[in-house]
Amino acid sequence: MRTFNRGGVHPEENKLARNNSIEVFPLTKKAVVFVSQHLGAPATCVVQKGDKVKVGTLLSKAEAFICANVHSPYSGTVTKVDVATDFNGFKKPAVYIDVEGDEWEENIDTTPDIVREITLDAKQIVERIKDRGIVGLGGAAFPTNVKYMLPEGKKAEYLIINGVECEPYLTSDNRIMLENTEEIFIGIEIMKKALNMNNALIGIEINKPEAIKAMTLMSAKYPGTKVVPLQMKYPQGAEKQLINALTGREVPSGKLPIEVGCVVDNVGTALAIYEAVQKNRPLVYNILTFTGKSVKPENQKNLLVRVGTPLQEIIDYCGGLPEDTGKLISGGPMMGKAIMDTSAPTVKTTSSVLVMNQKEASRQKASPCIRCGKCVDACPMGLEPVLLSTLCSQQKWEEAEKECVMDCIECGCCLFTCPANRPLLDMIRVGKFQVGAIRRARTQK
Repeated sequence: MRTFNRGGVHPEENKLARNNSIEVFPLTKKAVVFVSQHLGAPATCVVQKGDKVKVGTLLSKAEAFICANVHSPYSGTVTKVDVATDFNGFKKPAVYIDVEGDEWEENIDTTPDIVREITLDAKQIVERIKDRGIVGLGGAAFPTNVKYMLPEGKKAEYLIINGVECEPYLTSDNRIMLENTEEIFIGIEIMKKALNMNNALIGIEINKPEAIKAMTLMSAKYPGTKVVPLQMKYPQGAEKQLINALTGREVPSGKLPIEVGCVVDNVGTALAIYEAVQKNRPLVYNILTFTGKSVKPENQKNLLVRVGTPLQEIIDYCGGLPEDTGKLISGGPMMGKAIMDTSAPTVKTTSSVLVMNQKEASRQKASPCIRCGKCVDACPMGLEPVLLSTLCSQQKWEEAEKECVMDCIECGCCLFTCPANRPLLDMIRVGKFQVGAIRRARTQK
């Protein structure tokens, strides 16, 4: 059975909410929607205090190549355009909305009917994806339309769909593969049409047997799309590792998947593309998992939540926090970020509220490196984490750049496997930030 060929680890999977169907979360009364929710240039706010909005009304417009529109997830009145604090504690421009109902823009299809016929051509599909503000839902929030505007001279040979969901605890992708199976496949057909190709590969790890079965049965109706079961190994959901697992190809250092003829998107993105192209729905909600070892079984949930919902409301809906809560994470325990402010709103890519108990959340005391090499063996990018961490701690940025610090995907395998509990990834992240700034300064000269 296939997997990627270098590094990786096997954390405890903890898919505690895997059997819980998606619930629709109630509408908040006061929403806060960030103006920019993507990787790239900031979007420009196009509403002001006093404006009436419906679900789907444009709030902020993409005016750069790598940028994404943001639409209102609610109907109501804009009370102000100001800054708001995100869950990391950073202040960002946001639109505040008093929610007054659930009235959608008239050109959006809100029916549950599945629309199978694809009427748009390739160029129209890419434009619709851009217009509806679709971003990658695997975590990076890269504007999806850009992936389908292939550079001159490049051709896509493989469309790869990521159904791996290798992060421990997260189960939202598993649920949509079970509950929105055909919509995902129609989304894949749309993606294939946009790329002018006939074939696609869907990678799913074998700890999701029900999803593999459902998706494989559906693939019989959609020729050219194949479901490929994969061995369990983290971080198989990272696009370079998934490409290697499914095709055997390796993306060169500093290059994008299209360099080896691949375009990669998440199953959640495929569903969002279906809704954008077939229903004209913008990306105004996402599916997230509320989970944790100390969370009661009845409070483990997969929720369909509108963007702009305060995280605290989700916590309250799910029974509050257990007494032994040590930390809250947005995302998985390997690559997620600590939630510093629960009044912060959800964004397009909020995949979870993970409750870690005090034992899980506490870091062990670091001790001197014993040169065991486990971090090197575990690195899926073939880097030397202990060397990079040392260079970064000594602020040797040029040397860190030469040792390919920017190739680090921040998966945390080095930190996970280190017997000395060294904060390897912490220092590498600092180094990536500094080297990135140096590279930007070079291009501006």
